[in-house]
Amino acid sequence: MKTPGLKAAIPAVVSGTLTTVDHQKISFQHFKYGCQAVIIIAHGYYNSKQCVVLQQLAQALGGEYDIFMFDFRGHGKSSGMFTWTSREGNDLRAVLDFIAPQYSKKGLIAFSLGASISINVLANDKRVDSFVCVSAPSDMSRIDYWVWSLDWKGDAAYTLLNSKGRIGKGVRPGPFWLAKGKPIDNVGKITIPIMFIHGSRDWVIRPWHSEALFQKAGGMKKIISIKNGPHAEYLMRDYPEQFVAEARNWFLDTL
Repeated sequence: MKTPGLKAAIPAVVSGTLTTVDHQKISFQHFKYGCQAVIIIAHGYYNSKQCVVLQQLAQALGGEYDIFMFDFRGHGKSSGMFTWTSREGNDLRAVLDFIAPQYSKKGLIAFSLGASISINVLANDKRVDSFVCVSAPSDMSRIDYWVWSLDWKGDAAYTLLNSKGRIGKGVRPGPFWLAKGKPIDNVGKITIPIMFIHGSRDWVIRPWHSEALFQKAGGMKKIISIKNGPHAEYLMRDYPEQFVAEARNWFLDTL
């Protein structure tokens, strides 16, 4: 077994699908370096495991840890439609069913709505040992999205015009009216260490969401505000060294 901190050069890469309890096919990519611990990466809305910045994150942490990436339903190569956090907990639970028996320690980095889904799952599922929660909404009904404050150059132009920005993007939206768990009601039930990361200039999910979640969280916790940082995965794009360093140090302390 490899020891965290000693990077291996080339992983064995395994791709496949998992089946959820409600019969969705969840596409995954598993980078196997031979480590005792694994980091699961859960993307946000309109993204997938093929997103360039998430692949860069996987490469940055890989070798110190094995890496497991997957697509939520309605995204990437997974089946179905996205239900706006209502049923996606089944996707993460299918991942944990598969990956948890293989490793002694499991970390999770989740972004935006992927982080919201993760909080709702981890409130009752104890198979993750450490959690990095990035740009999570505290309550889907209270997302204060203001289109006039959109970062047209940093977000829209990157996604629509930049060839790298278009990789891994897209969603098949499903019903939005289904009942949803509220992260703000569930985060206090999580007993593992949690680090919240938020960009100070996040125009999609305002920083107060992470601050509210941090206040409600119990146990070991930390909150990081990245000055002038944007939303979710874009933090890795714009501040890769800081983002990777924060995640790496957190997992070294908690896994």
